[in-house]
Amino acid sequence: MSPGGDGDSQAAALLQVLDLEERETDVFVGQTPTTRLQRIFGGQVAGQALMAAGRTVPAERGVHSLHSYFLRPGDPHEEIRYAVDRIRDGRSFTTRRVLAWQRRKGEDVAIFALTADFHAPEPAVVEHSLPMPVVPAPEELPSLAEAAARHGKEGSGAMEISRAVEQRLLEDPFEGRAKQPPDTSIRVWMRVAGRLPDDAAVHAAALTFASDLTLLGAGLARVGGWQDRYAGASLDHAVWFHAPVRADDWFLYETDSPAASGGRALCLGRVWSADGTHVATVAQEGLLRAIAR
Repeated sequence: MSPGGDGDSQAAALLQVLDLEERETDVFVGQTPTTRLQRIFGGQVAGQALMAAGRTVPAERGVHSLHSYFLRPGDPHEEIRYAVDRIRDGRSFTTRRVLAWQRRKGEDVAIFALTADFHAPEPAVVEHSLPMPVVPAPEELPSLAEAAARHGKEGSGAMEISRAVEQRLLEDPFEGRAKQPPDTSIRVWMRVAGRLPDDAAVHAAALTFASDLTLLGAGLARVGGWQDRYAGASLDHAVWFHAPVRADDWFLYETDSPAASGGRALCLGRVWSADGTHVATVAQEGLLRAIAR
């Protein structure tokens, strides 16, 4: 996803990432856009794996949850092969398991594992959700690009992995302000830059891609954020989809970390569409380490 460019070009670049090649039956290949990063952004692998799973599922069954593990860092210079295992095809639910493979020194190694479940819609017995926090509208807030421009290397690193996703900030993520309970959450408006097709599977994968942005940073909110002092890696990632969402419309992403110990932080996220509908919940545990000086 090249820098600059208008929104539609960024959406097209994300679509190219999500548009997998079916190399053989139930084996799909994904590419990584040119990047300066030394490893693949986790949201890309999760989004591509969900697309691979969805390509083997009837269109009328939408994903309701995914659970995944990051097994090894992904090499951005190698293609990724997604092998889909058709675990279950039931009357109401369809389950798929996906293993992502790359070549390492002439060998195939697994870098990511995902299980996703798909459900045919049915009448609801009960419906409830958490209300969206009262926050300013995205149009009233500064963009990530504006904040990043003031913070040099740290800002440019954040922009490298979020070119395709616009962000409007309720606070400057680079200023290093440590949060204290009970106000430890981070809130940001997001949307894919440009327009995506009217395909629910694409929007679910795009939301999965975006849900890995900012999430692990919630684990450092109590010490003032990354501040170029810490390094992190996602260990796992789960998403529950509660309602349809358009990832190219503004949605509010609230993240927080209820527990951290032993070098790991549990981070939770909630997603609301602009009309206040609670559309998804996210969970991730990540590894956090101080950078040696």
